[in-house]
Amino acid sequence: MAEDLCGLSAGELGSAYRDRSLSPVEVTKAVLARVEACEPRLNAMYLVQAEQALEQAQASERRWQQGAPLSALDGVPITIKDNVATRGTPTPVGTAAGDTASAAADDAPPAARVREAGCVMLGKTTMPDFGMLCSGMSSLHGTTRNPWDLSRNTGGSSSGAAAAVAGGYGPLALGTDIGGSVRLPAAYCGIVALKPSLGRVPIHPPYFGRVTGPMTRTVEDTALLMDILKQPDDRDFMNLPPEPEPYAGDPATALKGKRIGLMLDVGTGTKPTEEVRQAVEAAARAFEQAGAVVEPVGPIMDARIMDGLNRFFQARSCSDLLKMDPARQAKVLPFIRAWCLPAVRWSAVDFFEALNCIFEMRERAVEATVQHDFLLSPTSPIPAYEAEAPCPGSDPSRPFEHICFTAPFNQSEQPAASVPCGLTGDGLPIGLQIVGHRFDDRGVLQMARAWEELRPAMRERPSL
Repeated sequence: MAEDLCGLSAGELGSAYRDRSLSPVEVTKAVLARVEACEPRLNAMYLVQAEQALEQAQASERRWQQGAPLSALDGVPITIKDNVATRGTPTPVGTAAGDTASAAADDAPPAARVREAGCVMLGKTTMPDFGMLCSGMSSLHGTTRNPWDLSRNTGGSSSGAAAAVAGGYGPLALGTDIGGSVRLPAAYCGIVALKPSLGRVPIHPPYFGRVTGPMTRTVEDTALLMDILKQPDDRDFMNLPPEPEPYAGDPATALKGKRIGLMLDVGTGTKPTEEVRQAVEAAARAFEQAGAVVEPVGPIMDARIMDGLNRFFQARSCSDLLKMDPARQAKVLPFIRAWCLPAVRWSAVDFFEALNCIFEMRERAVEATVQHDFLLSPTSPIPAYEAEAPCPGSDPSRPFEHICFTAPFNQSEQPAASVPCGLTGDGLPIGLQIVGHRFDDRGVLQMARAWEELRPAMRERPSL
C-alpha cells in the first residue's frame, strides 16, 4: 500500500485528500519511508526534514478537514533543489567549498510559493558543484544514481530532483535549468520537466538563461505546479507580467494544421544514437498522423558558438573560484577546477567574444522556430551514461558535447519541455524535447499533453 501511495500523481493526491480517502499525513509517512529505504542506493537527498514535513502534513490535514485547503497542491510532497534557498537551511550549491553552516534567512521565490500553497517540503535534493555539470557527481553530496539503473547517471544539474521524482519521493520537485539542467535529468530518469520562458517563474538572484522549472511524472502535475510557481515576485527584476489563466486543466492542443519542425542534428556536439533518433522520429510521425505538418529543420549550431558558451561559463566559474582561499578551492570537484581555471589566461576581449557567441546562439535558436509553431528534437542525444562520470568521456576540455540540443533555448529564453518518448533496448528512458515560441509556455504544455495521449504504452516507473 505504501508503495502505491508513492506512485500517485499530485492530481490524484489532491482528489483523494478532497474526498478524504487519503490524508496528507498518511502519504507523507509513506513517502518518508520510501526515502529511508531507497536513499542508501539513490543518494538523491542532501537534507531530509522528516519532522518538519510531518508537521506540515498535519497542518494540511486539518485544512482539508475544514474544507479550506491553500491550493490544489496542499499536502502534496515536494523536494527542492539544493540551490533554491529555503528558510532555515544552508544553500551550499552542491560543493564541499560551499557554506554548509549558514541558514538561508528567506525562501527564494519558488520555495516561497510552494510553502504558501501548503506543499509538504520533504527536504533538499543533491546537485553537482555550482550546477556546472550535467551529472550526478558532487564534491559535497557524492554520486546520485539513476533509479532506472543504479550504474547510470541521472544527468544534472537537477540530479537529485530527477532521481527523487522517478524514485517515488513524492510526485513533485523544483529544479533549475541554465543549459538543460531540468530537461536532461528528466530525459535520463524518465520524467517530465519544463524549462519555462525566462521570467515566467520568478527566481532570486535572477540571471540570464537561468530558470526554476517543475519536475514531475505527468504533464498535468507540471501544469498544477506551474500555476503555483508563476505568481509574481518583485525580487526578480526579469519577472514577466502576471498570467492569470491557469495551466491546469488545459486540453491537449488540436494538432491539425500545426507546423512542427523536426531537428535531429543540431550541428555540433554528440550525434543522436540510433535508438534516440528512431524514438524521436516515431514521435514526429505520431504528430503527423494526428494532423500536424512536420518539416525537417537543419542544424542551427556550430562548434565555434558552443565553444563560446563553454568559455562564458568557464570564466564565470573561474571568477567564483578565485574568490575563495586556496583551502576552499581545493575542496571543489577536481573536474570543475580543471575545466574552469584555464579562463585565468583570457583577456576581456576573449570574454566579450564568448558573450557574442551567446547572442548569436540566441538569434539562431529563434530563427529555427520562427517558421513553425513548435520544434521537436531529442532532449539528449544519448541515454544515461555511467554514474561515476562527470560527463560522457570525462574530458574537462569537452564537457558540454551532450547538451547541444537543450542549451540554445536557455539563451533564447524560449519554453522547452522534456517528456518521455520510449526506452532503449537496455530499458533506459529517452526524452523528447518540445520547444515553443517565447512566452508560449501554455502551448508547450498543451503539446506535451498531446504527446502523452499519442504515446504508445511504455513502462512509466523504474522497478527500484
